[in-house]
Amino acid sequence: MRYWSLLFFVAAVFSVGSFLYAPLTGNLDWWLPQNVSRLGKEVDHLFLIILWITGIVFIGTQVALVWATFRFADDRPGRRADYFHGSQRLEVIWTIIPSAILVFIALYQMGTWASIKFRSSQPKVQVLAEVTARQFQWVFRYPGLDGRMNTADDLFTVNDLRFVKGQDAVIQLKSGDVLHSFFLPQMRIKQDAVPGLTIPVWFDSDRSGSFELVCAELCGWGHYKMRGNVTVYDTPQDFRVWVETASKEQSRDRVALASGPQGN
Repeated sequence: MRYWSLLFFVAAVFSVGSFLYAPLTGNLDWWLPQNVSRLGKEVDHLFLIILWITGIVFIGTQVALVWATFRFADDRPGRRADYFHGSQRLEVIWTIIPSAILVFIALYQMGTWASIKFRSSQPKVQVLAEVTARQFQWVFRYPGLDGRMNTADDLFTVNDLRFVKGQDAVIQLKSGDVLHSFFLPQMRIKQDAVPGLTIPVWFDSDRSGSFELVCAELCGWGHYKMRGNVTVYDTPQDFRVWVETASKEQSRDRVALASGPQGN
């Protein structure tokens, strides 16, 4: 039975090797989707700090586990087990240390949390779009050619988020039915869409291209297909051209689809 400890040893070595892979190679995409956001850099920093803390704790506990299973294993039949109540000193130590770590993380992340979530940090820019989550699609309402929201020429899209590189984008997030979660993996932004609430969400991208929008909350049988496309333009002019073109192509059918009670 003593050599079962080798199984724990091999598993621990494999896990630690996986833990060290990303930082030593500089390839963080192995752990996380590619980050394209200014705010995302702060989120990744917090992720790596927590990863190192948990990694060090994992190594320590696995060393203790392997040593204990090897040192105290005894195959002698009839050997009497020894029982003891425990060590109050050890219990105090392993209560204080995790508590101190949690307090450190709670205080250390407050600046990042404030930048991403506090309404006082919301960028003072025009709202990009009103986003309504519903089973099972994202409905976007952009200002039309007049640049104003809630007017006759508003532009409606489904599962199609667009904004400009290097500019703060602010949306007003709503839910038309149940709890959803607006998640931009590459921008490191996640916000629940709560029925009855309108929640401002802001994000940015430092590069143009195509990215992904998903729902990160189990919202029903069609949750798996609730995903959208994110297009980031190089210049405001490119975005303006899209608005003009899409406004001309917008039909009554698209408006009815976007403003209807449900999109399946």
